[in-house]
Amino acid sequence: MSRHIGETILAVENISLSFGGVKALTDISFDVREHEVRAIIGPNGAGKSSMLNCINGVYSPQQGRITYRGQTFEQMNPRRAAESGIARTFQSLALFKGMTVLDNIMTGRNLRMKTNILLQALRLGPALKEELEHRAFVERVIDYLEIQAYRKTPVGRLPYGLQKRVDLGRALAMQPRLLLLDEPMAGMNVEEKQDMCRFILDLNDEFGTTIVLIEHDMGVVMDISDRVVVLDYGKKIGDGTPDEVRANQTVIDAYLGVAH
Repeated sequence: MSRHIGETILAVENISLSFGGVKALTDISFDVREHEVRAIIGPNGAGKSSMLNCINGVYSPQQGRITYRGQTFEQMNPRRAAESGIARTFQSLALFKGMTVLDNIMTGRNLRMKTNILLQALRLGPALKEELEHRAFVERVIDYLEIQAYRKTPVGRLPYGLQKRVDLGRALAMQPRLLLLDEPMAGMNVEEKQDMCRFILDLNDEFGTTIVLIEHDMGVVMDISDRVVVLDYGKKIGDGTPDEVRANQTVIDAYLGVAH
């Protein structure tokens, strides 16, 4: 199935973010179109994770605004972001290490549970029916990520590459329209990276999920991204297709020249 890249789903306009006088982001603007894979690259400390944190409401920028699916927010918050279909993974795995793979991915469904907590705890009537529906969806995510063999394994016992996959599964369990991936391939070997690239591209193709990812591996970025935005010291220094970014002298001087 060929992807149809649609209209702008997310517009970031003139975002500035400071922490106690230290500027993390200065006047950043870019957009993300429906169904695309949009990469954010730049050296360490460029402000990439801070940018994701503004998009999903963990940080509140001092200036600028974010428009998502036609709604403009001066301040997003994580709950509203999640409810409106924005999910994210984190650089440092925030998984529940003692819980099984299945239970970790189920936590991603909590937002979609409609019955009250008491009914859920007692597993009565509607809550039981709802839980079975959610479990069925989670089993689909587990199949999709090819981690059936580890369903009942505590996450802390899995190798790092598989833990990253569980983290992705938990985000997918929210059925996001926009998925923010913060270095999904950090610390992985070549084979694990290839698997993760395949999952990301399949998600994008088959589920139509729009993806924004931060990634240091330039080969990966150039292979799987439709467009790339480049940050350096909290400022935007490049934006375009992988080929345009590769040929941008400012980007080469600041970043790509160092990597090669």
